[in-house]
Amino acid sequence: MGSKSEQEFTQIGRNVLIDGDITGKTDLRIAGKVHGSVIIDGELILEKLGIIEGDVKCGAAILAGVIKGNVDCKKKLVLQDNAKILGNVKAEQLVIDEGAILQGNCDMK
Repeated sequence: MGSKSEQEFTQIGRNVLIDGDITGKTDLRIAGKVHGSVIIDGELILEKLGIIEGDVKCGAAILAGVIKGNVDCKKKLVLQDNAKILGNVKAEQLVIDEGAILQGNCDMK
């Protein structure tokens, strides 16, 4: 596989609403809103105004937006200061910045 800068990624813009599930093998950046589950092999980046209403499974994640659902992260999960998770979290590593909200159970593998 190529270097991180050569890998493919997908971006969902701020004014985009997706009504349905997302699956893929690439990295994904979400600034808009998703009504459905997100299942990706790569890294998920959820921007401050991004919202996911559904469960998330990913390789790694940096979250600054809102997730209303469970999060299952294979590696490192970072909740930045504006992040809000309303659901259970599973991750190998978990970093929670001051100001982030996690309302649910946490299971570190």
